[in-house]
Amino acid sequence: MPLPARAIEVVQVKFPFDLGTYTVKVSELANSKALLNGTSDLAEVDRATDGKIGQLLAKAFLTPLPLSKATFQGGGGTAIVDQVIAGLAALGQLQGLTSQQQSQQEFKAAIKRATEAGPVTLLSILQQLPGQSASFDLDKMLANMQRNAGLMRVANQLVASLPPATTDPRLQKPGPLPIASRRIALVVTHRQAPVEMEVIAPTRNPNGKLVVISHGLWDSPNSFWGWAEHLASYGYTVILPVHQGSDKGQQTAMLDGSAPPPSPAELRLRPQDVKAILDAVADGRLAGFQGIDTKNVVAIGHSWGGVTAGQLAGMRANGDLLRLRCPNRNDPDESISWVLQCSFINAIADFNISDSRVKAIVVVSPPIGLIADPRIGQDGLHARILLISGSRDFVVPPDPEAIGPFGMAPANGHHLVLVKGGDHFNLRAPKGEKTVAVLSPVILAWVNGAFAAGPSVAPGPNAPDLLPAKGWGSPTMVLVDVPREKAKR
Repeated sequence: MPLPARAIEVVQVKFPFDLGTYTVKVSELANSKALLNGTSDLAEVDRATDGKIGQLLAKAFLTPLPLSKATFQGGGGTAIVDQVIAGLAALGQLQGLTSQQQSQQEFKAAIKRATEAGPVTLLSILQQLPGQSASFDLDKMLANMQRNAGLMRVANQLVASLPPATTDPRLQKPGPLPIASRRIALVVTHRQAPVEMEVIAPTRNPNGKLVVISHGLWDSPNSFWGWAEHLASYGYTVILPVHQGSDKGQQTAMLDGSAPPPSPAELRLRPQDVKAILDAVADGRLAGFQGIDTKNVVAIGHSWGGVTAGQLAGMRANGDLLRLRCPNRNDPDESISWVLQCSFINAIADFNISDSRVKAIVVVSPPIGLIADPRIGQDGLHARILLISGSRDFVVPPDPEAIGPFGMAPANGHHLVLVKGGDHFNLRAPKGEKTVAVLSPVILAWVNGAFAAGPSVAPGPNAPDLLPAKGWGSPTMVLVDVPREKAKR
């Protein structure tokens, strides 16, 4: 990849057990042979240890990080990316890369350049980062990298051992119907400003069925346009609300100092946005929704939008877990998602806002392992859940946030799908993509099954399966259906 002017050339590495700090040239970190033949202090130590030092450095500097080009697409490149980078630094994976010589924007720009070239490693970031030198504590780096990998260990074992879902062109290709989009606003009582929404629907022969897609923190409907277009081409009417208290516009206002950070009240206001929209469609207060059934709705959400969908489905909160685990900074399950979940400690009473009109949900990378009752469905859940998680999701790690909760859920017809190589950003479907998004087929299959089931869509021990046995996979990424008995940590 092209190197910037004045890229970092030298790295100082501090070794454990007070073994000292040694310098190494960045060029000598490319592979073990380069280090063995190098001229830096650490190269001499590597030769003296028969290459064992080089093996440790390779693990630290050449292990792929959970960052991809998709991190900067859609809602990426914003404060959510800053949060990801801060989380990686806190876990030791990017320690030593920040200094007074590098501004935050330079740092983020270097990471973005690295994502454009392929898998991101500490070495690829160093090669894109302007400056003179960086320093690392090898012991902390390796320990925290191992801890981070532990939050994805079971997920990676499952995607390696379970059969991948097959693909079916009938789910892959767009449907036969022409579609159009429009933006409308709804005056509501629970917010000061109207709730805006994107509506994507077929221009002829709609099937009268409604799907709502809720975006995540500091994101927007544009990041999920592909899902909506795919569903609409098969007859569905899709509404994508803008949650104004935690959307991309709110984040921009927060950064320029004209708005505070998202309030914990958003835990209550987001599902109220959806409920108000469903009420308005049912009452005929929104034009263009004639013949749309609001008594049977499917909700889809990504990240915090997945929490919103879960609330509407009747998922319950567990304040005891928040109060017990949030103060523990050494909790082995702590991840970036805890920043959001722990902010709800004093607003936990606002969590339980369900809507019986929502009969099934798709939740992608939802941070629920801490805030939601791990016994999903024990009390109040009235909708079937398709839970999707990426095996490389650093923001909302799959083991504690998906596999753990799913494994404790009653066998009531819910599904867990893991995506090999999926992270927190590359499973979205940004506007303008020319190919069918990774998750569009499985989402379409689940939505089809939910509406076809009629009254049998309700969760229960004898509930019929909503996901077909085959055909909902992706040609670009491996998806696996996880049996409940294998969802054990």
